[in-house]
Amino acid sequence: MAADEEAAELVSAASDRHHLERMVARRLTGEPLAWITGSAQFCGLQVMVRPGVYVPRWQSETLARTAAGLMPPGGVAVDLCTGSGAIALVLQAACPSSRVLATESDPVAADCARENGVEVLLGDLGDTLPQSLAGQVDVMTGVLPYVPADGLHLLPRDVVAFEPRTALDGGSDGLHLIRRAIAGSVRWLRPGGWLLLEVGGDQFETVLQLFAAAGFQATEVLCDGDGDPRAICGRLGPVPEGTARPQASSR
Repeated sequence: MAADEEAAELVSAASDRHHLERMVARRLTGEPLAWITGSAQFCGLQVMVRPGVYVPRWQSETLARTAAGLMPPGGVAVDLCTGSGAIALVLQAACPSSRVLATESDPVAADCARENGVEVLLGDLGDTLPQSLAGQVDVMTGVLPYVPADGLHLLPRDVVAFEPRTALDGGSDGLHLIRRAIAGSVRWLRPGGWLLLEVGGDQFETVLQLFAAAGFQATEVLCDGDGDPRAICGRLGPVPEGTARPQASSR
């Protein structure tokens, strides 16, 4: 975000001059803007973000909109590692008749998502989903931590200093949770259900192979607003002739 846009957000959020000065001082330390103002814009929605909670990135919006476009009326969606609940909120807004569940292992983030109106189950990936959802989920999404542990120091200084490591650290090769999420998703997705996961720039070949090994077809690489590869979307099971390719929802 440009400096003038940040300044405008701070001015808008300030109750008076002294409040503005305190917020500016916090921002100068590198504290995330969303923690200071209390919210972030995501797919046109205002998402409350509490201090200590991973801030949703605009680069994840294509994943969220694509997932929304794949949701059938009255369907079921699950957002793994939901953080503030931003992607779940996009799914809810796009498909009010659907059930959207989220999971989150961090109690602080889970409480934040609940304050945003998301139904959240506290637990690791899909471990706490109700058994009644096995084979019933239409769309599963996740912006999981995918930065290799030895590459965390390459992230922007402010990100490393402030944002929760658990939302960034993907283990030795960055794919610890992504492997588990792909393998576990087949238990919950219905035949023909979709899995969408954000992926790091040099991980696409490996993750595409993981999708294929788990039985996903019609696999697509999704690009963000800058045209950079950002996520992978795959359909579980055989793909009938005439199946439309996933498209980002305009809603």
